[in-house]
Amino acid sequence: VQLQASGGGVALAGASLRLSCVASGRTLSGYNMGWFRQAPGKEREFVAVISWSGGRTYYADSVKGRFTISKDNAKSTVYLQMNSLEPEDTAVYYCAATYGVLKSVESAYSYWGQGTLVTVSS
Repeated sequence: VQLQASGGGVALAGASLRLSCVASGRTLSGYNMGWFRQAPGKEREFVAVISWSGGRTYYADSVKGRFTISKDNAKSTVYLQMNSLEPEDTAVYYCAATYGVLKSVESAYSYWGQGTLVTVSS
């Protein structure tokens, strides 16, 4: 499975960006899709995850109410809508796939995209 993330860029604080992650190579049937991020000098951290059906989502407290994860199985694409961006959201964002129950642990994810950089300026 190959995951290709895109949509990163430079934004002002308070603005919005939407990240996309397209899966190719094999079906992701049954896989839950997550987003992680890694800020400069910090560990990679969980952002959000969505179930295969799209019916369940789970967010990190730091983004709850500002970010929305969604997916389009027909397009093999998962999205991360980021609103009310803050400078603290500056990071490389990664999409990843995991099987089974929704997880926020990095080690539980089997497939990873290459990352897309989001820079938020104040």
